[in-house]
Amino acid sequence: MLHKTKVLFLVLLTVSLMLAACGGTEPAATSSAEQPKKPIKVGAIFDLTGATADVGTPYSEGIKGYVEWLNANGGVEGHRIELISADYAYKVDVAEQLYSQYVSEGVVAFMGWGTGDTEALRTKIAEDKIPFMSASYSAGLLDIQVAPYNFLIGTSYSDQAIIALRWALEDWAAKGNSDKPQIALIHHDSPFGTSPVADAKAFAEANGVTFTSLAMPRGATDYVAELAQMARFGADYVVVHTVSSPAAVLLKDARSQGFAAQFILLNWCADEIFINLAGDAAEGVIGTIPFTPPTSPVPGHKNADEFLKSKGSSLEAKGLHYTQGWWTMAVMTEGIRRTIQEGKEVNGMNLRAALETISNFDTGGVTSPITFTPTSHRGNSSLRLFKVENGKWVSLTDFISAK
Repeated sequence: MLHKTKVLFLVLLTVSLMLAACGGTEPAATSSAEQPKKPIKVGAIFDLTGATADVGTPYSEGIKGYVEWLNANGGVEGHRIELISADYAYKVDVAEQLYSQYVSEGVVAFMGWGTGDTEALRTKIAEDKIPFMSASYSAGLLDIQVAPYNFLIGTSYSDQAIIALRWALEDWAAKGNSDKPQIALIHHDSPFGTSPVADAKAFAEANGVTFTSLAMPRGATDYVAELAQMARFGADYVVVHTVSSPAAVLLKDARSQGFAAQFILLNWCADEIFINLAGDAAEGVIGTIPFTPPTSPVPGHKNADEFLKSKGSSLEAKGLHYTQGWWTMAVMTEGIRRTIQEGKEVNGMNLRAALETISNFDTGGVTSPITFTPTSHRGNSSLRLFKVENGKWVSLTDFISAK
């Protein structure tokens, strides 16, 4: 009996050792492919309570919405985007402080907002090698020697102004005129406002157009004096580069004064907010809009609209600035995706190089296709013009290039 027990013990011991050698009944070690992948940190600043909160809020919601939608659908090659953000209330010093804080916390990319903070951070961005996208489309950010890590998604203000003038020339000729129109550009009294003036003037002069520009006084409650000045100049077309509220005041004043020139609004006053504020005075106004408004549906609106409807809202309710934020984040994410697919570490230098491989990136008709190269971070130089009809922005043209 003792012998049989000893034999049974030896058999069980042998089986036990064999199971241990093969991993036995213990849980197998999780393969590296099954391990949760490291999240990718992206910093962001938003204006939620400052001077541009009316447009800054839906833009921020678009960025946040895209990240939530993306993470719910597997992230970027299995990596979640960890968006670290705060309200900077349109204060440049707060933007600089938050930027430094987030870089110290390991962000590899940054989503900015206004012209003031984007230009103030330009040198620091280059030193830190952090790819940066914002809602500023100042041509000053396109100098790759001084802004090597800034990327523009929207058509630059200068290109918008040139497209506006190009359309005005074509429209004037189509009406049977053999001479050239008189064109005025009225703008916000700030670096943002003056950004396209020199390029617009150069284009006008090169095409034999009589051109003038004037600033909109800050804090003005009416623009009757400015309209009188443009009337004396004989303006046939007026290009407007400001934000929605003063643009609405300008158009209401133009209506009450019987000022009959054709108004063409650049993107920061060509939105749903302007229409709501201007009312009937908005009818017939043209807009240079880099991001297709939801009232002119295109395939690139689909995911954002479905995401919002799942939350009891819609893209039309949120407006075009939500679309603007959504697709700006989508383009930055495309650079992150390419970096990972190339098997490289996701850091600023590798991400910049990956973004520079993007060519004719399709946004489903929301924008003209996006292209970056090592020598140009101008995402596109084309857009479609839209016109206010029955209180909505509707498509007026196909894509027009500034080139």
